[in-house]
Amino acid sequence: MIVLDTHIWIWWVDENPQLSPQNRKIIQAHQTSGLGISIISCWEIAKLVEKNKLNLQCSVEEWLELALNYSNVQLLELSIPIIIQSTRLSGFHADPADQIIVATAKVYSSLLLTQDRKILNYSKVKTFS
Repeated sequence: MIVLDTHIWIWWVDENPQLSPQNRKIIQAHQTSGLGISIISCWEIAKLVEKNKLNLQCSVEEWLELALNYSNVQLLELSIPIIIQSTRLSGFHADPADQIIVATAKVYSSLLLTQDRKILNYSKVKTFS
């Protein structure tokens, strides 16, 4: 299983051209083994819609239901190990959602697919380069 960062998940589901062809291929290659989505990504999407920073073609509830029902997408719930790991990311930036997503990838020993430079530059999480 790989873990998708929030923006990657949105771009993949919405077929947004901002998703790089390389990342699209990575998703396709790993879809059969599972695509993990942190529960915090659902919250981030709802907050983006609330703040009018993301426009969806349907309600946020409908979008999340649809996106979570894609083949081999697995919702990764918040757990005590993830919470603790998110507080032990030495040298990582202070965005709590990013901390939870990085911690989720670490707890699941999964690669994290992101285009976020702050995460890509953090050497203590495994990402695709």
